[in-house]
Amino acid sequence: MKQTVVILILQLLMAVSVSAQGQQPRFSPEKFDADMEKFVTAQAKLTQQEADKFFPLFREMHHKQRAVYHKIRQATKQQPADDKACETTLKECDKLNIELRQIEQTYHLKMMKAIPAKKVYDAIMVENNFHRRMMRGGFQTPNGFQ
Repeated sequence: MKQTVVILILQLLMAVSVSAQGQQPRFSPEKFDADMEKFVTAQAKLTQQEADKFFPLFREMHHKQRAVYHKIRQATKQQPADDKACETTLKECDKLNIELRQIEQTYHLKMMKAIPAKKVYDAIMVENNFHRRMMRGGFQTPNGFQ
């Protein structure tokens, strides 16, 4: 009788554990971006007009950078077979990394035409901090951002 009760309790605990795991929220890129934009706007002290000018450029920059990151992943997807192939892959990755920096530089200049350079700098630093904290498991802020 005791064994039956223990087995039933264990099964109940496992069922509760499995159902709790199934209820974990899925990652939502849209929510992540919205939270990041709210956080950056607040922490970098962007006005609504500045945010309206900054974030379209910021999103456009990241969209173009994602395309280059995809090319880098494709170039490094498989281990090159010999020194010549390794050299080719390294040169291609170097070229793509330079392209990333050129995209960044172009958009930084556009952003500085739209809003003051100090605000651009602050927004970029806050955004980097936001990503680092999120990768470490999230964080709580006084404004309720997680």
